[in-house]
Amino acid sequence: MEEGGTVENARNFQKELDKLLDGMVKNQEAGKRLFLHSCCAPCSSYVLEYLRMYFRITVFYYNPNISFEAEYQKRVAEQKRLIDAFNASAYNAQETGYPIDIVEGDYEPQRFYDMAKGLEDCPEGGERCFLCYELRLRRTAELAKEGGYDYFCTTLSISPLKNAKKLNEIGERLENEYQVRWLASDFKKKNGYQRSIELSAEYQLYRQDYCGCVYSKKERERIKPKNDTGVK
Repeated sequence: MEEGGTVENARNFQKELDKLLDGMVKNQEAGKRLFLHSCCAPCSSYVLEYLRMYFRITVFYYNPNISFEAEYQKRVAEQKRLIDAFNASAYNAQETGYPIDIVEGDYEPQRFYDMAKGLEDCPEGGERCFLCYELRLRRTAELAKEGGYDYFCTTLSISPLKNAKKLNEIGERLENEYQVRWLASDFKKKNGYQRSIELSAEYQLYRQDYCGCVYSKKERERIKPKNDTGVK
């Protein structure tokens, strides 16, 4: 199910990704450059483990939706710590994958507040969230184009509460606009979300229970006594 309880579109983004990755291996094209937007270390853990065998990944940490600076600093520190841990292990492109780089975007929460104006009471998973997706993905696409990357993508679809159909719709529109290939994906598939929980425990990652904005925090606090799953 997607946000809002609607049935997902019949299009299978995971199968599309599998086909692309299989073709890269068959044609010996592994090692292309991917500019990967990350919302947090826990969500990125599985995605990095999965994709680093195929791509030279630069993680782009850009999340102006995080409303509190202390929370932002804690999350970005965890992202860097995870990448350092991945890179500290001996790597081989045919076994554990390529080394991972990171670029930290500007922390500019006012951009998020300006975007959310008039949508403060919008339910989680609605139009405010869709605009937030685009805010982050647009900046990712801009820098992917500037940096000459082969693909851009986001870790956001790993969450059961994020709308993979909408994320891919935005990504493909930005692909046409910026002429950088969008990596179609739905990382929650193939037990990706469960694997991210396992990796979070293995690396003792700070795992928050809301997406980062003040509105999601209020919603989380409202429902937490009823459904304390930790899913964001």
